[in-house]
Amino acid sequence: MEGYIAEELELAGKKLIIETGKMAKQADGAVVVTYGDTTVLSTVVAAKSAKEGQDFFPLTVEYREKFYAAGKIPGGFFKREGKMREKEVLTCRLIDRPIRPLFPEGYLNEVQIISTVISADTQNDPDILSIIGSAAALSISDIPFDGPVGAVRVGRVDGKIVINPTADELDTSDLNVVIAGTEQAVTMIEGEAKEVTEEEMLEVILAGHAEIKKIAQFVKALAAKCGKTKREVELVTIDSAIKAKVDAEAHAKINTAVKITDKLKRQEEIETIKTAAREKLEKELGEEVFAEKKRDINMSLEEIEMNAVRLMIAKDHIRPDGRKFDEIRAISCEVGLVRRTHGSALFTRGQTQALVITTLGSEDDAQILDDLEGEAKKHYTLQYNFPPFSVGEVKRVGGPGRREIGHGALAERALKAVIPDRESFPYTVQVVSEILESNGSSSMASVCGATLALMDAGVPIKKPVAGIAMGLIEHENQHVILTDIQGAEDHFGDMDFKVAGTRDGITAIQMDIKIKGVTPELMSDALAQAKKARLFILEEKIVKCLPEPRKEMSPHAPKMSLIKINKERIKDLIGPGGKNIKGIVEETGAKIDVEQDGTVRVFAANGEIMQRCEEMIKALTGSPDVGGIYTGEVTGIKEFGAFVEIMPGIDGLLHISQISDERVKRVEDVLHMGDVVTVKVLKVDESTGKISLTRKDVPQKPQA
Repeated sequence: MEGYIAEELELAGKKLIIETGKMAKQADGAVVVTYGDTTVLSTVVAAKSAKEGQDFFPLTVEYREKFYAAGKIPGGFFKREGKMREKEVLTCRLIDRPIRPLFPEGYLNEVQIISTVISADTQNDPDILSIIGSAAALSISDIPFDGPVGAVRVGRVDGKIVINPTADELDTSDLNVVIAGTEQAVTMIEGEAKEVTEEEMLEVILAGHAEIKKIAQFVKALAAKCGKTKREVELVTIDSAIKAKVDAEAHAKINTAVKITDKLKRQEEIETIKTAAREKLEKELGEEVFAEKKRDINMSLEEIEMNAVRLMIAKDHIRPDGRKFDEIRAISCEVGLVRRTHGSALFTRGQTQALVITTLGSEDDAQILDDLEGEAKKHYTLQYNFPPFSVGEVKRVGGPGRREIGHGALAERALKAVIPDRESFPYTVQVVSEILESNGSSSMASVCGATLALMDAGVPIKKPVAGIAMGLIEHENQHVILTDIQGAEDHFGDMDFKVAGTRDGITAIQMDIKIKGVTPELMSDALAQAKKARLFILEEKIVKCLPEPRKEMSPHAPKMSLIKINKERIKDLIGPGGKNIKGIVEETGAKIDVEQDGTVRVFAANGEIMQRCEEMIKALTGSPDVGGIYTGEVTGIKEFGAFVEIMPGIDGLLHISQISDERVKRVEDVLHMGDVVTVKVLKVDESTGKISLTRKDVPQKPQA
């Protein structure tokens, strides 16, 4: 096929194959990436020009996992792919973050990246291929892009680092970290771990980057062979004359305003200065010229504010709120403040505040996941909500956006390593973080608040977890690392590096940068500074507020009991068509989960209902006790005696010699089929399970 090219790279023992020239040839760039039997089609298209008045870079990333890729038909009435699942949203973010900083400054043409999973072997995750494919499609296209980008997933099995581990290998791995970058440096990190040290995490990052370099070189060679000449584009620049006028009007005033420590007052003052500058320039330039130059004016004002914040930190060593570089904002913690919930906490750090709620439920409350890998249940979730009032804004309130899903997933991963296993704590656990105020680092406030809310609910987490967000300002080949960044430092800074963990190690990590890359030395410094902050929050704030999980759960939390029955008796508990178990549920209102090994979990509203439910289960599935008195129905008549059903599905032999204190010649003279009799268990043969019964000295109820 004319124009078709396929290149291969040996990567971690498998072939990484990139093809182009066969599919989606009308896109500006399109590649098909295969690893194992997982294949992703990545395409990219850019508008030929920027929209008039555009003052930001409109990059959109879409990632879709098609069920047909794994040989499955979608569920639901329409049998059609529906809205994005959480995994797809998170992968969109993984693709976007390492690619976005590599477009030229001033390039404002709309760009759309679409990655579609067309084959999935359920062992090699397509998210990594989508990052590589998206960057490769950009590299071979005529769209200006300072790539290429490579990406790998890193695991560690039995202490050995594994590049691109399979799904089976991840089951035994103590970390799962996605790393992306260029040949020169790492540009994005996202992952979770089971308490690894900062030194170990840095080793993992460097091992991942070594493979990323190979991928970037591989894509660069592909682009050299078949890439298009980059199109000539007009990069948006600010009119120098307009810039000078804006500087003269607003520069000194904004430089003063950025030193106001209170976020809302600072924003209000800066907006007042900007509004006054616009009004003055409109009068000076006239309405027509002002409308034409409005974008340049707004970009100039934004640039003044950005430079003022950055220079104040880098040169004057002053942060917007006056803190030292490694100083954490004032923290307050409170637990048990929401009465009817199972666990609650209010965590406040500076002007960032998270109200976090823990709710406990049964197996029925678990989240059902229907992904390419198959259906699964998720018994622990953490959700993050960011209402507009948290930043003093009026906006439409709808479903969770990509940012909310991403922040919730990061906080969820941070606590995943300390959530108790199902055997020791068989509840479904849901944590919800409501951000009530935000001035930076709300996801890490959610981590801290979630730790307290879980302990307040009596969830026996293994260790408390805290999180901190680190920032970076680079200026004249110098760098300043900032602990506990606030909104302005995040918005105008060069890095957002979030680290969460226990006293003993890292449990979650995320890094995004706006520059070309971060060196290993800088990452090492940031990790060390983050550890110091994390330990302070854990020891001086969280543990002092609530030292350990509460021994008793909230009276409003469901009661749980664990009963072990013989797995051969499960059918007796269920009953024909589920009759027995449905009857218990309808009578008591309890929830009952039955597992194949005979484990029965009972969830009830209170202790009285729990006791009643347990008695009913034991009556259906229990084993008779020697010496126990039981009332049952005669189910069989033989010459040597009668069989009596003393428990559902359990018969015992009432020998003819045990029917009465007097001698009985024929069983039929005393007993008949269907008679209800009271008997005592004489013996249970442990090897055969046979039960011997007697009526001697046992009072009988009169027959109806």
